[in-house]
Amino acid sequence: MFGRTNPLERRLTRRQKLVMAIAGSTVLLVLIGLGVWGAFAPDSYSQSGHGCVNVSAAGSTGGNIMHYCGDQATQFCRSSSVQGGSKLAVLSRRQCQIAGLLHN
Repeated sequence: MFGRTNPLERRLTRRQKLVMAIAGSTVLLVLIGLGVWGAFAPDSYSQSGHGCVNVSAAGSTGGNIMHYCGDQATQFCRSSSVQGGSKLAVLSRRQCQIAGLLHN
């Protein structure tokens, strides 16, 4: 009979079934663990605060994420790119305020 689903003449042994079940369960647990980690792990680039500034700037050919901490963040918040009326300056100024590096 050519239409058989299992072309082997013998069935899997109990030990082979156990090995397959353990391997499948391990792969499933790893995938679930990676999904949970990806959903709930903190992202250092997600928001400004604690002396760090994160600004996402959109452009016509792509975007840019500016991430500064410590002295670099202080210099960025005091720079001329934050003092102005452009959209980037407004976004940067707000993130500097959130980080506590620029006062109203």
